[in-house]
Amino acid sequence: MDSRIIQNIDSRDKISLNGLWQTIIDPLENGYYNHQYGLRTKKAFYKNRKMKSPSDLIEYDFDSDYQLTVPGDWNTQMEKLYYYEGTIWYKKSFDFKKKTNSKVLLYFEAVNYQSIVYLNGKKLGAHVGGFTPFQFDVTDHLIEGENFIIVKVDNQRKKDGIPTLNMDWWNYGGITRSVHLINVPNSYISDYNLQINKQNSKYIEGWVAIEGAEDGEQVVVEIPELKKQISVFTTNGLAKFKIKASPKLWTPGNPKLYKVTLKSKSDKVNDDIGFRTIETKGSKILLNGSEIFLKGISIHEEAPFGLGRVSSKEECLILLNWAKELGCNFIRLAHYPHSETMIKEAEKMGFLIWSEIPVYWSVAFDNQETFANAVMQLEDMISRDKNRAAIILWSVANETAEGASRNIFLKKLTDKARKADASRLITAALNSQTNKGNEIAIEDKLGAYVDVIGINNYCGWYGGKPSSCADIKWTNNYDKPMIMSEVGAGALQGLHGEKNERWTEEYQQAVYENNIKMMKNIDFLSGSTPWILMDFRSPRRHLRRIQNDYNRKGIISEQGIKKKAFFTLKDFYLSQDIKD
Repeated sequence: MDSRIIQNIDSRDKISLNGLWQTIIDPLENGYYNHQYGLRTKKAFYKNRKMKSPSDLIEYDFDSDYQLTVPGDWNTQMEKLYYYEGTIWYKKSFDFKKKTNSKVLLYFEAVNYQSIVYLNGKKLGAHVGGFTPFQFDVTDHLIEGENFIIVKVDNQRKKDGIPTLNMDWWNYGGITRSVHLINVPNSYISDYNLQINKQNSKYIEGWVAIEGAEDGEQVVVEIPELKKQISVFTTNGLAKFKIKASPKLWTPGNPKLYKVTLKSKSDKVNDDIGFRTIETKGSKILLNGSEIFLKGISIHEEAPFGLGRVSSKEECLILLNWAKELGCNFIRLAHYPHSETMIKEAEKMGFLIWSEIPVYWSVAFDNQETFANAVMQLEDMISRDKNRAAIILWSVANETAEGASRNIFLKKLTDKARKADASRLITAALNSQTNKGNEIAIEDKLGAYVDVIGINNYCGWYGGKPSSCADIKWTNNYDKPMIMSEVGAGALQGLHGEKNERWTEEYQQAVYENNIKMMKNIDFLSGSTPWILMDFRSPRRHLRRIQNDYNRKGIISEQGIKKKAFFTLKDFYLSQDIKD
């Protein structure tokens, strides 16, 4: 697997491998292990063997087995796979014609969770993690004419995984995002970063990485609208630059993006990039030097209308337009990196973004392999999205229990995040506050490591009555901004009753009304992302006729119908004096 993932595939010559893939459901992993649990070779499914004579014994056949659509999860495509966790083999045949003086990359936007990839019966490599891209240089593995890719996909939850065994969202399995063959020159622009200088916003600085470059190779950076062009030269494959410029800064009210062109002697890449600054000052968040209140909502990568995992631009836009109608200028993309499409569409629409990795609940904090997995997912998330001005917060964790090993793990993770990207703020969502009667104190040691403190607090749902929330007072051990990263209650859309009757829209609305009163009295509050935009599937939710495998804390139903709380939150956001 290539160590540096190619940046901005939308600017590349791509061949889509989306569509129907042949599949084999393999709960015993019979295509990978023999009956003694040794690795198969000749009879392994990735060989894609065919009968050559009537007496041949081959006990599998991709071409006569099930089909699944890629991108997509298997759980909602086939009823028998709704709860399935295990291995499914995917196969795609395609014709290929070689080009001279070029390389070909096989690029997966995401596969959940563990994948092993084979091309024409030979192993290319493996990847762990369900929400970040990976690629292979397949130039020397492709043949003229028909080729076939086989991917062993395993979505089994693991105690030492990221996320771990226990989670509150659906473990959608499959090749959940798009697959591409990407043609690039032998020497190509593999990565780049452009940002406003943190100390002086009159400068744009960055770097361009060239795969296969010779030292001294020229790289040209152009921003036509600003009438800027600069030539720099590579050292060890990297060309650094600094341009004096005064771009209009990206804001939610004016999400300005500039056309940027990067050229090497054999390659050219275009991107749309915005420039802005983000920092904290005491308990305030400053965007481009001005205080901003983040009017947000949390969003899962759950497709509207009961379709499963989000797999299309159209589904992203439905969710984003609901958030826009709510009055948001900010979204928390929980609890894992969402698709590149989601990030780019949100940026164009003027949403600031909180992006996070699934270090969630009971992680194996003492396990070094678990930490390495978390670091890989963090660095892959940052690498893919570092040029998106909309992202202002990298989150390293959600609702992790306090403890020495956890604190060490997350301190090291925040250090890794800052090393990978010093231009953004670091956060985490905490739920370990100290209750002192009618007062709640933020004392979690993780608060010392992050720039912005996220707080998950479910007053009125998991503790207290809705009316008990309004008068709660908050104190903060840290002179840092706080975002109320989760607050809310469950309601079945269409179920009505008294305000003290659980699961009714009225109860959910009462929780919102009283928590909004509470939030208005928190002087160090810089924003909120209530839980959550839309109802989403979760195997933890067993209450039939109410939950029916859905977490009902959405303020919109999975069928797109708004609940009363939607309008309560919208009114709160309309009342805020926001400086964009």
